[in-house]
Amino acid sequence: MNLELRSMAINEAQAKRALGHRVWCVPFARTASGVEIRGNAHTWWSQAEGRFTRSDRPHVGAVMAFAATRGMPLGHVAVVADVVSDREIRIDHANWERNQVSLGMSVIDISDSNDWSRVRVESNPGQYGKSYPINGFILPETEV
Repeated sequence: MNLELRSMAINEAQAKRALGHRVWCVPFARTASGVEIRGNAHTWWSQAEGRFTRSDRPHVGAVMAFAATRGMPLGHVAVVADVVSDREIRIDHANWERNQVSLGMSVIDISDSNDWSRVRVESNPGQYGKSYPINGFILPETEV
């Protein structure tokens, strides 16, 4: 993980909140990862095709692209901070909790085939929320 980009994303979020502005997942993930994609989170996976390497496996520094759901119609994006095991990662992201930055939040793969297509995100220490579909992971290096 690029700690300089992470620090810059945290500082930008703090500055926005200090001015009374909302902190969103997209600008946070873009700054923290260096993946230059714009638009709502649910569009990132398709926008990354042909521009960035996409993977079904987590990599430190990659953007985890949540699919849109009824409860989360704009999708969500987060940055992989650590790969703990083949079934657990830690992510940094913004606005999972309204207008907050969450660092090092645990995510577990609950997919039947261990392919990271469905996850649960830690809501409180040791407690995981509902299941969310994942499109995959967008690596920050561009494809040429």
